[in-house]
Amino acid sequence: MPDLIIGCGYLGTRVAARWREQNRDIHVLTRSPQRAADFRNQGMTPILGDVTDPVSLDALADKEYNSVLYAVGYDRSAAPSKREVYRDGLAHVLERITSRCRRFFYISSTSVYGVSDGSWVDEQSPTEPTTESGEICLAAEELVRDTFHGRSASWSILRLAGIYGPNRLLRKVDMLRDNSPLPGNPDAWLNLVHVDDAARVVLAAEQLAAPAPLYLVADDESPTREAYYRELARLVGAPEPQFDEAAPAKRTSGLNKRCRNDFVKKSLGFQFEYPTFRTGLPAAMRETEGLS
Repeated sequence: MPDLIIGCGYLGTRVAARWREQNRDIHVLTRSPQRAADFRNQGMTPILGDVTDPVSLDALADKEYNSVLYAVGYDRSAAPSKREVYRDGLAHVLERITSRCRRFFYISSTSVYGVSDGSWVDEQSPTEPTTESGEICLAAEELVRDTFHGRSASWSILRLAGIYGPNRLLRKVDMLRDNSPLPGNPDAWLNLVHVDDAARVVLAAEQLAAPAPLYLVADDESPTREAYYRELARLVGAPEPQFDEAAPAKRTSGLNKRCRNDFVKKSLGFQFEYPTFRTGLPAAMRETEGLS
């Protein structure tokens, strides 16, 4: 029975790599013929389709699946809206695979909390999003819960903190080296998880017969933006970071809360390979192309 990845991007490719190490039959939904060729060359089975085009997804209903990972990101260069991609696209997929999969994992975001006062959040915290992205992510989570309620398939929502890792550092490194001010409040809290640890959480949850319906996935330390970028600057030999508080950070929805990870560690017996950015950043830099 094959496994299926819908959204085989930055995180999905890491999960796929670990599944390939287990010699699993991996199917991948993609919009791109070029990406389809790449996946085929890696030994996976591509399925051409677009979550915003229901007719293109009919091939998904031809098979049964072991595990399904839904990790679709938003392409700002494409025409569909965030709601069409995140919520409506998910609905189109679930209509075709809900009765045909044993396990379903949905990648969500900590933006559903909407907290901006530096307080701590966990799986039990209220969800009161204050941004469009947070509202849409919460609507998608509710759709997953409603769809799988009472069904035999196991399912989990993984609320991920900000993912970092190889090849996601170059723009900020360039700004630091140029001594360009970074937008946003230096004292706001960040919540982070290395992409490899995020992939490992998916595989750890997959091992349980009945995983929890929700995991908050963040590493052990919530640093301030200043602490994070000060460490990155030190590692690349750049001047100490400067900040422009008048310029809003690009992704303000993830700022100024602190995420507890006690439950994901205890319930999955999970140990982070990169428990803080202080261990994760050097590893990410070593694998980042063009960073010298």
